[in-house]
Amino acid sequence: MSLLCCTTNQARLTVSPNSSQFFEYEFVSLSCEEDDSSAGWTLRRNTSKQQRTQCGTEYGNSAGSSCNFNPIATLDSGVYWCESREGLISNMVNLTVTGGSVILQSPVLPVMEGDDVTLLCKTKTTPSNLTAAFYKDGSLIRKQTTGHMTIQHVSRSDEGLYKCDISGHGESPSSWITVTGSSTSPPPSASTASLPSSFSFPPPPPPPPPPSQRSSPPLSVLVSVPLIFGLLLLVVLVVLVRRCVRRKPEESDPAAVYSLLYGTADVSYAQIAIRTNSSHRDSAVIYSSLKRTHTPSPQCNQSDQ
Repeated sequence: MSLLCCTTNQARLTVSPNSSQFFEYEFVSLSCEEDDSSAGWTLRRNTSKQQRTQCGTEYGNSAGSSCNFNPIATLDSGVYWCESREGLISNMVNLTVTGGSVILQSPVLPVMEGDDVTLLCKTKTTPSNLTAAFYKDGSLIRKQTTGHMTIQHVSRSDEGLYKCDISGHGESPSSWITVTGSSTSPPPSASTASLPSSFSFPPPPPPPPPPSQRSSPPLSVLVSVPLIFGLLLLVVLVVLVRRCVRRKPEESDPAAVYSLLYGTADVSYAQIAIRTNSSHRDSAVIYSSLKRTHTPSPQCNQSDQ
């Protein structure tokens, strides 16, 4: 865990041949591909017996930033990484060296998601085109008569512990295959390259509904409008009738007579009250009292006389 916290991308450890399993007495070379040669990258490893040992002092032959095993031994199985003078480290690889007769050649470095990966089940002395069974996490995947299996377009679900078996020769050690995501994303298209990432076009407005689906006023509105109009008309009629009733003259006194006086220019109405003289009960005398609104003409005076 202390090594993982300080990993850096300034150097990368590669293995040749590209495999995580080897037969003992094979030639193997490990190299620190560094971006900054002044950092002083060296190869270190952890094994079951030694910790953080440096190439050239206790194992292998140091050649600059490379470490060569000629040959490699079973004691060289372990975890390897490149480390600078400042304590920065590269990626780590796990190498397995076996004295058996079958190995599984698989990528030592993580494979990119979407790539094709070929696994080769190999024997030490006989040709490698024998029928082999391939396993992942202890479960049989398939059997191949050619001795190799290709996983097309690998995904994260293909990550796991793999091994193989050749009947009559034995079983290989297990090796972990790591699948990583794409390191680069595709460039943006020309139509969206100049737009900010948070920008989004507004959705187009919905098309107008066909005439048969357009909304119509509810039935309650259609019913209430004529009803309100009728009530208003009824109120207006009631008000008009009440005004006409108020303006109607009171019934005439049966004892009152109205006389019509004709003048030269004006017409006046006067009330004539019929009175009974108490001293002359036998004869009816009519007295008239006129309220003049205009000065009568001489003709009217003569008629009055």
